[in-house]
Amino acid sequence: MELFDLLKALILGFVEGMTEFAPVSSTGHLIIVDDMWLKSQEFLGKYPANTFKIVIQLGSILAVVVVFWKRLFSLVGLYKIDGQKMSGRFNLMHVIIGMLPAVVLGFAFKDFIDDHLFGIETVIYALVVGAILMIAADKFGPKNPTVNSLDEITYRQAFTVGLVQCLSLWPGFSRSGATISGGVLFGLNHRTAADFTFIMAVPIMFGASLVSVLKNWDEMSMEFLSFYIVGFISAFVFALISIRFFLVLISRIKLMPFAIYRIALAAVLAVIVFM
Repeated sequence: MELFDLLKALILGFVEGMTEFAPVSSTGHLIIVDDMWLKSQEFLGKYPANTFKIVIQLGSILAVVVVFWKRLFSLVGLYKIDGQKMSGRFNLMHVIIGMLPAVVLGFAFKDFIDDHLFGIETVIYALVVGAILMIAADKFGPKNPTVNSLDEITYRQAFTVGLVQCLSLWPGFSRSGATISGGVLFGLNHRTAADFTFIMAVPIMFGASLVSVLKNWDEMSMEFLSFYIVGFISAFVFALISIRFFLVLISRIKLMPFAIYRIALAAVLAVIVFM
């Protein structure tokens, strides 16, 4: 594999890492950058290229594990503080309940999503619809949130946030944008909604990556291994940076600036694609 191809993997990892946990849609940005510029599908093939976009999310997920390792380990009984589980009221069942709707729909419609929704046109629509949801969350969410920490989340709230998360199966919508918006609408403050989003993303994204790799295993070649490795490492490093930055930023500026960015990006793309 040529050096320029590895540079493509580095760039795609950068895009994934910097956008995965901001409510702007990492998948949407990957489709935009790759389909309009880098065109990795031309030398990887359609399904391995889509798989790459999912596999490098594992790099981002590893970054989440590094940042939230105490909370994640406490959920499975591997970490305690002063003899008590750190999780308190927030436990593994919250995560399972929250991720269940998206897992079920993801399995049911995976082939449809891969075949019909990974395109620039569908991403444009998803960017706009996702922005509308985010604006609605900031405008109509409770002025005084009733949930200000993970340990205050109820099972019902976890499930309702999980239902909203199903919208993120539409590439370009954004998992964090959907779940944070859903959390804010149902009483969580922005930081708690973001924390829940990141923790819930670990099993969902890991499972999606594993299923995609297994499905396309026969179409993948060892000659592309270096491409996947570079993308993975790049995504991990830049996600680690973006997570810490975003967790500080989201409590201050909330969702509106990200919504405006999404609409502006969709407008620019619409001019390029439809004009």
